[in-house]
Amino acid sequence: MAQERLRIGLIGAIRRAAIAKHWDNDPRATVVAAADIYDDALAEFSETYKHNDPFCTNNYHALVARDDIDAIGVFSPDNCHAEHVIAALNAGKHTFTEKPMAIQTEDCDAMLEAWKQAGTHFMVGMNMRFMDSFLALKQIMDSGEIGDIKAVWVRHFVGMGGWYYYHDYRANHEGSTGLLLQKGSHDIDMIHFLTGRYTNRVVAMGALDYYGGERPNDLRCEDCPDKDTCTDYSERPRKTMCCFRGEVDVEDHNMVMMDMGDIRATYLQCHYASHTDRNYLVIGTNGEAELSGSEITVRTQKGNKGKARTPSRFATASYNVGANEGGHGGADPRLCKAFLDLIIDGKETVATPEAGRMTVAVGCAATHSIRNGSMPLDIPPLP
Repeated sequence: MAQERLRIGLIGAIRRAAIAKHWDNDPRATVVAAADIYDDALAEFSETYKHNDPFCTNNYHALVARDDIDAIGVFSPDNCHAEHVIAALNAGKHTFTEKPMAIQTEDCDAMLEAWKQAGTHFMVGMNMRFMDSFLALKQIMDSGEIGDIKAVWVRHFVGMGGWYYYHDYRANHEGSTGLLLQKGSHDIDMIHFLTGRYTNRVVAMGALDYYGGERPNDLRCEDCPDKDTCTDYSERPRKTMCCFRGEVDVEDHNMVMMDMGDIRATYLQCHYASHTDRNYLVIGTNGEAELSGSEITVRTQKGNKGKARTPSRFATASYNVGANEGGHGGADPRLCKAFLDLIIDGKETVATPEAGRMTVAVGCAATHSIRNGSMPLDIPPLP
């Protein structure tokens, strides 16, 4: 007898919810419902999944209360994740939430408790754990080729920070806590994943250098007198709030140092850079591995004063990892498959709620450090 397909509903119907197509394309699952406060978002969802005759509602409570829905995918704004995840878990649903898990550590702990009480499956959408480039870097680190890992340096150039983050609710701390958490959660999580350790202590610096200002909070790009010359002009639906409005208060330039016992890490993030790139340099006792884009370079030779000290001289191996089809270099299809594998086959996932919680704890503590004179702060352990 064929197994009945897992029926999935979404809270938040568009944008990042687009990855739900990978569930619907899997013969083990079907996407049958959505809740969203915007009617146009529900109309777009309904058209995408019209072959399933989906249920649509503006009230997420009506969605999670349905007996014919087995699992919930939460794709609502970051500051709503905790409310929506806890409601889904309390209703006995298997639950997936987009990263970050929440915007406060205390909310994450409440989500973990609800998960414990529910006895269902819960997963956080940390998709970089499924990217080939990072899996290859981790394999090199775990092989011992560069010795014992001692340092991880991450530089993140966000060349479209205004377009991504400063046109909506995330530009204010009430919506996101800060971009060191929102955007940085990917890389904080990667540092934990690659090293196999959680952060114990942080100290951070940062500032709001470029965005924000004195423009009215109700100014929209389409009404701005400078729209023809502004490099941050946006026409994206619900993402046209002025990047230079007065309420903008989250840092656009962040630096954090992370203590993980015998490993130290740094994460640097700038949202007004002229280009977009992620660069990881992992240093061990016998060498180093550097990831930039899809290129990994391993260096295990040591230099001396008598020979030319060029980067190519020290390179002992170079790899072009490439990318698979699907969003985020093929990571999104794998992420969605992992959620189904977890529910249907009981296969453990690397994108655990505990890992999601620790990422939020570091992002929140680092942001608090920035806003309190760069004071060192201990990371609260898992409850």
